[in-house]
Amino acid sequence: MSLYRNFLSVGGLTLLSRIAGFARDALMAAVLGIGPAADAFNAAFRFPNLFRRLFAEGAFNTAFVPMFSNALETQGDEAARLLASRIMSWLVATIVVVTILAEIFMEPIMRVFVPGFDDPEKFALTVFLTRIMFPYLACMSLMAAYGAILNTLGRFFAAAFAPVILNIVNIAALVPLAILVLEDKADAAFWVAIATMLGGIAQLALVYGAVRRSGFVPRIGLPRPNPEVRRFWMLAVPAILAGGITQINILVGTVIASSVDGTISILGYADRLYQLPLGIIGIAIGTVLLPELSRHLSAGRDVEAARSQDQSLLLSMLLAMPAAAALAALSVPIVRVLFERGAFDAAATVPVAEALVGFAWGLPAFVLIRVLQPGFFSRKDTVTPTVFAGLSVVANIGISLWLFPSMQHVGIALATTISSWLNAVLLALFLARRGYFVLTLVSLRRHVLTIASALIMAAALYVLGQRAEAIFAPDGALLIQIAALFAICMFGTVLYFTLVHVTGAQPLGMVLARLRRRG
Repeated sequence: MSLYRNFLSVGGLTLLSRIAGFARDALMAAVLGIGPAADAFNAAFRFPNLFRRLFAEGAFNTAFVPMFSNALETQGDEAARLLASRIMSWLVATIVVVTILAEIFMEPIMRVFVPGFDDPEKFALTVFLTRIMFPYLACMSLMAAYGAILNTLGRFFAAAFAPVILNIVNIAALVPLAILVLEDKADAAFWVAIATMLGGIAQLALVYGAVRRSGFVPRIGLPRPNPEVRRFWMLAVPAILAGGITQINILVGTVIASSVDGTISILGYADRLYQLPLGIIGIAIGTVLLPELSRHLSAGRDVEAARSQDQSLLLSMLLAMPAAAALAALSVPIVRVLFERGAFDAAATVPVAEALVGFAWGLPAFVLIRVLQPGFFSRKDTVTPTVFAGLSVVANIGISLWLFPSMQHVGIALATTISSWLNAVLLALFLARRGYFVLTLVSLRRHVLTIASALIMAAALYVLGQRAEAIFAPDGALLIQIAALFAICMFGTVLYFTLVHVTGAQPLGMVLARLRRRG
């Protein structure tokens, strides 16, 4: 299957997951709204989710996939399976130790994580919910490990579909909570936390079944040191920072924002909205690109590796720029249609929309990081991206502390965006400096025309959104608002792709030809 077809497969399943996630988030907004219980739940969920991104998706994937791909290409199936068994034994042992220590010392840990939670009841609820959900880390770490094996084998379906299961379980718990309208939001947050844990177990079961069918189930035993494991950890430790930089920057924002009630929830809802295009574009392309590059480089196919990197960059910007433009231009209608009901009122829509605009202009950078980092990871260089990630975190902390007193949630969003662009630019410059990435004049022209097309689209969407202001009023009919938002977005989509086709930024016939290509 071609690179573009794999992107489409993973991206389509991610779209399905994020649509289900929107339904979950809309129900969660109706049940929890913006307040102490919502802050507690968002902080509690973000803590294990951070570790999941660092240990599982960040460190494990970026270190494991190149090694596993190389073993498959040069030594065969049995050697690759043995390598996976040795490394996963250490992963399981590490996760068990981390989980036990976190459960024991959760209260002092959360005092560092949410220093601004001065209300004793709010802080106690946060600790309680985090203890319930932290074992979710173990499920997700194993799921990501099994998913890495499947992705390297070219089987992307199970790992990409698994998040849908989590959202379905959460929706099943939230529907009765929304109907019952519990007065005590802490009780509602408790049941959502339980559903999150059950969803993690269901996800793991789905991916494990797929690995069993592939015949590549690694044996988990007592961890023993050997040269391959040492090499894995030398790659994995720096990748903890590099692979999870977006989550680390969000963590920085959470710590700083915890001093103002409601800010964590505001940032949480805005974060979920831009995660939709990030998942469909950046995460999907990064998931497919890393094993693709690793296989080419292991077999000495440098020209094919460079072509894959170039195609990934063009496709990611083709999709990320209009997504960013739409989120920025239609922030209020999007937030109102998706979230404004129940405990989430019109007053909550405005700050969430403001934060969304701040995040939206960073979306291309978030995607670029996902696309450019595999250029280093596939060459077993995790140190360089880690240095850039560290610089990005330092910049994020400084800008957040500077902007938060005057701009609050908007300042946190802008700090995340600016620091992410810094990281993306450094990654691109150093890939080019080492000869791994060459931006030709033709490619540069295409990117400039893509950006111009997206800006024209953004202006058109903003004007249409202003013309339809009466339709998107807080007391407007939901079905009419949904229809109007859909119509405006479809107009913007047609306008944008017409512009990129006519200007030659990305002829659509070329994209369709690559999607049809099977090899």
